[in-house]
Parts: sequence; C-alpha cells; structure tokens
Amino acid sequence: MSRYTGSVCKLCRTEGEKLYLKGARCYSDKCAFERKPNTPGQQGQGRRRRKVSEYGLQLREKQKVRRIYGLQENKFHKYFKEAERDNGITGEVFLQLLERRLDNVVYRMSLARSRNEARQLVLHGHFEVNGRRVNIPSYIIQENDQINVKEASLKKDIFQEIIEINSNLTPPEWVTVDLENGAGSVVSMPTREDIQYPVEEHLIVEFYSR
Repeated sequence: MSRYTGSVCKLCRTEGEKLYLKGARCYSDKCAFERKPNTPGQQGQGRRRRKVSEYGLQLREKQKVRRIYGLQENKFHKYFKEAERDNGITGEVFLQLLERRLDNVVYRMSLARSRNEARQLVLHGHFEVNGRRVNIPSYIIQENDQINVKEASLKKDIFQEIIEINSNLTPPEWVTVDLENGAGSVVSMPTREDIQYPVEEHLIVEFYSR
C-alpha cells in the first residue's frame, strides 16, 4: 500500500491553507505554514499565487481533500464512485464516507493526534470495533459501533501521551468519547454540518464529472 512520505507541511503550503495534518502542532507557533505561507521551493519565495482556471480550482479542491484524509487517488476515486451510486447528494455522501473511515473516526475521537498517526495505530492492531480487533484503516464505521483501544495497548506510553495532549479537545457531536479509558461510540452518522473544514465538495463532483 503506497502512501505519501514527504513533508506534510509542504502540502499545506502547496494548497495555500492549513490542512491540519500534524495535529496539535498545527495549532502551535511551530506550524510551518504560519512561518512560511508561500508556496514551497525557491521559486515560491515572495511570489504571488497565480489565478487558476476553473479546472485548476476543481483539481486543487480534489487534491486538498485527498490530502486531508491521506488517501491515494485510486482509493479516493473509489469512494466517489460509491457516493455516486447512493440516492443522496453525491458530494455530501462522499464526505460522509471519508468521515466514517475507522482511521478518521479514531482521530475525531481524539484517540490519535493526527489522521496519519491514527492510520498507523489501526494498522498495528491497537483498536477494537464492537469487541473485535480491526486493523483496516478503511473499515467503514456504522451507527452505534463501539470503538476502543485494546486494554494492553492503552497502557503504552504513546496512548498516555495522546490522552494527555488531547484531554482538552472537544469531539464532534456524532461521537461520544471516554478518553481516559480509550473508548468511544458512534451515536449517529456524520452530517455535512459536522464537517467543519473549508471544503467545496461541488468542485470535486464537477472534476470527476468532466
């Protein structure tokens, strides 16, 4: 399974906005985007961003959302095709599918500091869904699913650090979390209003509909 291994801070600078790919660091003074908001590379120094075409806007929006959720193009497009087959509004269903991935739900429950960390923790088998070990980041969560850190894993230093760092975070309304015990549940499906990122999903629909 291929994945991006370069600097995630450069991705924010490329898109011209924060994608919050490094968790708490993105909210601190150490955030690279705050210090260097220009596009990456020597040619980006002091250069204004050029006006882009309609296709360029669609492409950038697609790339931005793909990078937020840390997906490769094939997987990202597969979710879009699945959303197209649904009876709902394609763009909204598409975002809801991305939100319901297990790695994203773990991140949204504050059981990881970033989606990338959540993906790694899931892959390493630290989580259970409804009492069964699940190590597939793309596993789609359903309403009323119970998610918890394995009892043995909860004692590890990495989870103690996560609990300490994320103790003041407020999870979205569609999940409930007992952070101290590393457990939570999905009380409802995420709605479009629950997705607070500055995303214009209609541009992604237009991109794939060309």
